[in-house]
Amino acid sequence: MKKFFLFCLMILAVLLVSGCNRNAESAGFAAASGEVTCRLLTDASGIDDKSFNAAAWRGMLQYYGDTWDHASGRGRLYDVVTAQTQDQYIPNIQLATDEQYDLIITTGFTFADALTEVASRNPSQKYMIVDVGWLDHPNVLQATFAEHEGSYLVGVASALKAIEDNIPNPRFGFIGGIADPTITKFEVGFVQGILSVLPNAQIIDYYVGSWDDPGSAKSQAKNWYDSGVYIIYSAAGASGNGTIAQAKEYRAQNRNVWAIGVDSDQFEEGLYNDNESAVYTSMLKRVESATFYALRAVKNGNFRGEVITFDLKAEGVGFSVTNPAMSADIKAKVNETAQKIVNSEINVAPTNAAARRLSGFPQNLSAKD
Repeated sequence: MKKFFLFCLMILAVLLVSGCNRNAESAGFAAASGEVTCRLLTDASGIDDKSFNAAAWRGMLQYYGDTWDHASGRGRLYDVVTAQTQDQYIPNIQLATDEQYDLIITTGFTFADALTEVASRNPSQKYMIVDVGWLDHPNVLQATFAEHEGSYLVGVASALKAIEDNIPNPRFGFIGGIADPTITKFEVGFVQGILSVLPNAQIIDYYVGSWDDPGSAKSQAKNWYDSGVYIIYSAAGASGNGTIAQAKEYRAQNRNVWAIGVDSDQFEEGLYNDNESAVYTSMLKRVESATFYALRAVKNGNFRGEVITFDLKAEGVGFSVTNPAMSADIKAKVNETAQKIVNSEINVAPTNAAARRLSGFPQNLSAKD
């Protein structure tokens, strides 16, 4: 037993030294090459959410090149840590800080309080947070997006598709993750886009209360499709995959319903019958642009705490045209609408309070003001 105990201590020591050497090796290599090191911190849905976190991760791969070592579970200069619960946020941010990564990226407003606590104690550490613009720390870059503009475009595309398919009195649905001002921008932009084409359209909404509960979203989508809803747009992280799954099932049964993807182009997630997709289009929120921007700012020495909004003009948002089901005529009309937004000929209200003042806008949505 004593020999076994000593053996275990030796193994533990080797592992600890190995881990320290790996961090030291990465830091040394980075210093010698002039490159920056970065750790991405995500919520429980991780970089396999095929949506928001996946886009942030894509930005890292674009910056570094895909040099991810799948055997060790990290890159030489970058890696990712997923928190299974929110009580892991502060420890994960602090650990990355202690390991002296040049840049630490957190994704989503749920990290705001944890980041505030750690960033205030470590003023020389550089951080970035996505979807937050209200923090007051000179070492935190805050990346926000004009989600309402991109969502307006997929709303227009959805309404035009309903007209093209000769759907009588089409109904539309929106499924959100957790109600907050960011997800409100998705919803109210989508609704305004629909109403710009179909002023009398009926739109309903539902909030899952989680970023990682696709089962609830799937159940709600089924109920809505069964009641005659034509298109459902989800801005719910990994929960939104449930909407896509239900749309796939029904389209495989030749039912004319659609899902709208979010953040990343989710065309492939909607594939059925080999080459058809239940995802008509996706609202592209190019989180990768923010990731790339922050990494380049650190490398160039001009990183600073600021709020940057990636809007349609800056190509921070957009819509996907991967699905052949989107006709050339609809693409052209949506692109024309996008140019009008860029030219300020169309102004999209970003809040529920502002949108409710518009003629014909629903007064009973669950979106947060």
